[in-house]
Amino acid sequence: MRFIQLLRKASHIRMGLIIRSSAIHAAGCYTTTAIRKGERVAEYTGHRLTKDEADALYKHSPITYLFGLGDGSVVIDGHCTAMFINHSCDPNCESIEEDGHVWITAIRNVAPGEEITYDYCLYDSVDGDEALCNCGAAKCRGTMYSKEEIRRRKAAAKKMLRKAIQKKPGQRSRK
Repeated sequence: MRFIQLLRKASHIRMGLIIRSSAIHAAGCYTTTAIRKGERVAEYTGHRLTKDEADALYKHSPITYLFGLGDGSVVIDGHCTAMFINHSCDPNCESIEEDGHVWITAIRNVAPGEEITYDYCLYDSVDGDEALCNCGAAKCRGTMYSKEEIRRRKAAAKKMLRKAIQKKPGQRSRK
């Protein structure tokens, strides 16, 4: 009897999220109801894997729904509504890690019908992967990498270029 009462209560809760075609990337997550700034929109859930396990599992997969936790040594292999939330350089939500959970939370009021987005702030991938962004925001970075990762990659590229210039045949190396 108690289980039936819980079901009745749950049936009155409106989730307000739907998955449909997106201009950003194939499918996206949209709200059917207004969401106030500060409200939790969804939880990113799924199996937890080590980074090495995830790398091996998805070695040949062009698309993954992995969410790095903490220092990135553990990831969530997304199997939830939140896995359809696309990246934007001008997002309406952010991800927050709290007590072992990852919440997608509104950083501004979100209107019904609007696509839910957050900044992925990617920080790890295979060398050469540009992680191109398709968000269309006025100040789009052109990539889903975090600003810190972009700076790190630029510094590494400059360092490689300097080394390549120093090793050109017929030239003396600089010291």
